[in-house]
Amino acid sequence: MGKRRRAREIALQVLYETEVTKKKPEEALSDFWENHPCKEEVCSFATKLVTGTSENLSSIDTLLRKHADNWDLNRMAAVDRNILRFATYELLFLDEIPPKVTINEAIEIAKKYSTLDSGRFVNGLLDRIKDEKRP
Repeated sequence: MGKRRRAREIALQVLYETEVTKKKPEEALSDFWENHPCKEEVCSFATKLVTGTSENLSSIDTLLRKHADNWDLNRMAAVDRNILRFATYELLFLDEIPPKVTINEAIEIAKKYSTLDSGRFVNGLLDRIKDEKRP
């Protein structure tokens, strides 16, 4: 598994934890690193995803609501919602990562950690969101 894929999976775990337990992102990250040490590159990218997503959560959720036809964010599976959140952060704020890479990674993580239909759901929503930034 690649370093960035591992970092994205960690970001999913930490974002999910912050949502469920209401911990602050810094606290959840600290707890995670204490129990799961990793290489600096992985830790750095995961931290960037968690921090950036958390800091921009309101605008990310607004964009998700705009493009999620007939889907309320609270009705989405929590795993899907958090994958969409960090992937949207990547699409909007990390210009060095091609949108196609971000979307493909999110699809693969959704297939691995969520339902059989999650990959298609994540793909469709992120494909619409990427056009917000890159027409």
